[in-house]
Amino acid sequence: MLQISGYLLDSYVSVSAVTVLTQKPPVLSARKGETATMDCNLGTVTDAARWYKQIPGGVPQYVLYFYYSNSGPTYGSGFSAPKFTSTHQSTSDYRLIISNVEEGDSAVYYCQTWDGSVELC
Repeated sequence: MLQISGYLLDSYVSVSAVTVLTQKPPVLSARKGETATMDCNLGTVTDAARWYKQIPGGVPQYVLYFYYSNSGPTYGSGFSAPKFTSTHQSTSDYRLIISNVEEGDSAVYYCQTWDGSVELC
């Protein structure tokens, strides 16, 4: 069984404007060939979500970006559909979907967003 972990990554500019994300499940186990899904709630930020993959000891890799009004995600280098995709259930709820899970998918996946309304201090 492969193990996939999820953590939260939030970009913000000032301490007074912290955005709280909720990512579930924190740990996900899947068998080879199965589909793995992870959900991210952006809280009050409702523009878009980015997903990153990090293999232990490595740097985070940009998987995809999904803006809620787009029909589909934009992919980082080396990532594409149908292996990786994303959907949204609302303007603040996003899902990462990894199809046909294999050994190389075992990693920590981060959900990230930002609050564009925050001014630089």
